[in-house]
Amino acid sequence: MTETRPQEGAAVRAAGAPARTWGLTGLTALAPATWGTTYLVTTQWLPPDRPLLSGAIRALPAGLIALAIAGKLPRGAWWWRAAVLGTLNIGAFFVLLFVAAYRLPGGVASTLSAVQPLMVAGLAAALLGERPTLWRLAWGVAGTAGVAVMVLRGPLGFDPIGILAGLAGTAVMATGVVLTKRWGRPAGVGILAFTGWQLTAGGLLLAPLALAVEGPPPVLSLPAIGGYAWLALVGTLVAYGLWFNGLGRLPVTAVSFLPLLSPAVATVLGWLLLGQSLTTGQVLGFTLAMVSIVAAQLTPDTTRNIIRLQKRDPDDHAHHRLRSSRKHREPNRRRGTGARS
Repeated sequence: MTETRPQEGAAVRAAGAPARTWGLTGLTALAPATWGTTYLVTTQWLPPDRPLLSGAIRALPAGLIALAIAGKLPRGAWWWRAAVLGTLNIGAFFVLLFVAAYRLPGGVASTLSAVQPLMVAGLAAALLGERPTLWRLAWGVAGTAGVAVMVLRGPLGFDPIGILAGLAGTAVMATGVVLTKRWGRPAGVGILAFTGWQLTAGGLLLAPLALAVEGPPPVLSLPAIGGYAWLALVGTLVAYGLWFNGLGRLPVTAVSFLPLLSPAVATVLGWLLLGQSLTTGQVLGFTLAMVSIVAAQLTPDTTRNIIRLQKRDPDDHAHHRLRSSRKHREPNRRRGTGARS
């Protein structure tokens, strides 16, 4: 039987530990990847100049559907907690996001949102007692740089209100992420009900604001109805369910890197479906953002253990095989000696 050295066994166990979370991380990553389709759907099929209406239609119907299926309402302190989380994660975030989108070039707005991992690291230290590591802080800076290289093109505008809205929107979502992790999910409440509470709270904030600012909704075309259905059911109900489920089970500072997928998906879809150009610099920025996301899911110790396993001396493997072969031959030799005697 092949022997394993204690330090090698520890390395195997350390390398295998994060591997058990990759499936959950992949499912959680589907949420920001789906959000990356919003730009394509909005520009191609939805009525123009109706950002608040789009936010309300995304959130409120999805929230009501989730509540109807789950059949469970908040109790006690969770009424105000659900309202706070719904405002941060959905309502206020959507409003600030749309203000930034209308007043800034898309690349600038995306770059501002890419600083979320750094904001989450600071808030997690203050509210969760999670000390940020230099490893993730460095990859947070690298991820922001990657998104900036990928999306910043042409003349840039730096409208002060747009900049403030973009940073505020990122801060609002970062706060919602950390508070969702801090408060967790009440016992006996499924992820569908938990998601429905927040979507409904955010939608109830957005609906009257949309009517007051944008007026009554226009008559919708079939493509617009299809676009809203995609955003509400897949891009909101399913996506936020996956997001809140992963947020409750994965390290918050690692999860905060996953939204970097949104501008990456938007860029790739623009290249594939809208004929937008994709430069070498954008490809490099895309690669840097993807590497940052993956690296943030690991720790330096885990990375070193994986590299150590991959670089193990081939002679060491041969030595183990030789020892194993000798052990298997020894009993046969003894049986043969007994038979001759």
